[in-house]
Amino acid sequence: MSASTAVARPPFAVEVKVRATDESALVKGLLIGTALAFLTVLLVLPLAAVFYEALRKGLGTYAAALAAPDALAAIRLTLLTAAIAVPANLVFGVAAAWAIAKFDFPGRQVLITLIDLPFSVSPVVAGLIYVLVLGAQGWLGPWLAAHDARVIFAVPGIVLASVFVTFPFVARELVPLMQAQGTEEEEAALTLGASGWQTFRRVTLPNIKWGLLYGVILCNARAMGEFGAVSVVSGHIRGQTNTVPLHVEILYNEYQVAAAFAVASLLALLALITLGLKSSIEWRTRRERVALSPEVPYR
Repeated sequence: MSASTAVARPPFAVEVKVRATDESALVKGLLIGTALAFLTVLLVLPLAAVFYEALRKGLGTYAAALAAPDALAAIRLTLLTAAIAVPANLVFGVAAAWAIAKFDFPGRQVLITLIDLPFSVSPVVAGLIYVLVLGAQGWLGPWLAAHDARVIFAVPGIVLASVFVTFPFVARELVPLMQAQGTEEEEAALTLGASGWQTFRRVTLPNIKWGLLYGVILCNARAMGEFGAVSVVSGHIRGQTNTVPLHVEILYNEYQVAAAFAVASLLALLALITLGLKSSIEWRTRRERVALSPEVPYR
């Protein structure tokens, strides 16, 4: 390129970038203030209200509400449900993402659509579907009754509903990540004599570890906080089929406001912990990207 050509070339991209970001301090202040006000009204104030109402009558009332037998039973059931649903979705999510990202097969698009199904179906509708299929008057109800197997209004139904509403999280987090990484590293490992399990453990898994952990955290938060689908299939049996969100609803309907907010504070703490872990994973992911690609700006 000659010197005259270089001088005559207008820096359109630079000029457009400067115009697009060169806003006055007033405009920037209005945008930031509006965003902060929105977050304060919709997120910060409700969260502060939960802890304020939970502790308003003192730590004794707060501790008594959490130590109540029904509350302990709800906490145990919630932890049990998450302990089953999260590993199940972890296995399914990794297998589905690996199949979708690494292979072409008949029905691939159908599998992608099915993964997105819980996002498009109301949780209440999902619960009703389980009742229609597995309930006493459902398609499989007589067969289950004949074999003395209870699914609806029992722990298995709660677990099935939780698995349904949470299974997209891990898969949806891993599919674009694994597609972006391609198959070159796995093919190289197989060419060098690694087995399929060795390739997954030493090549695929290290590349997806942060995305996998991110999906697991979101899946766990949804499993422990799910209300709609679990409400339909649980039967609201106190001490047996009530999870923490259902127990909060019952306490509030019975005008036990302090106890309801005390138990709800557990879910609020879970949300804060989830947010902290999410931010930590995003920070580590950006840091690793900068280490691999120094030209990417680090923020």
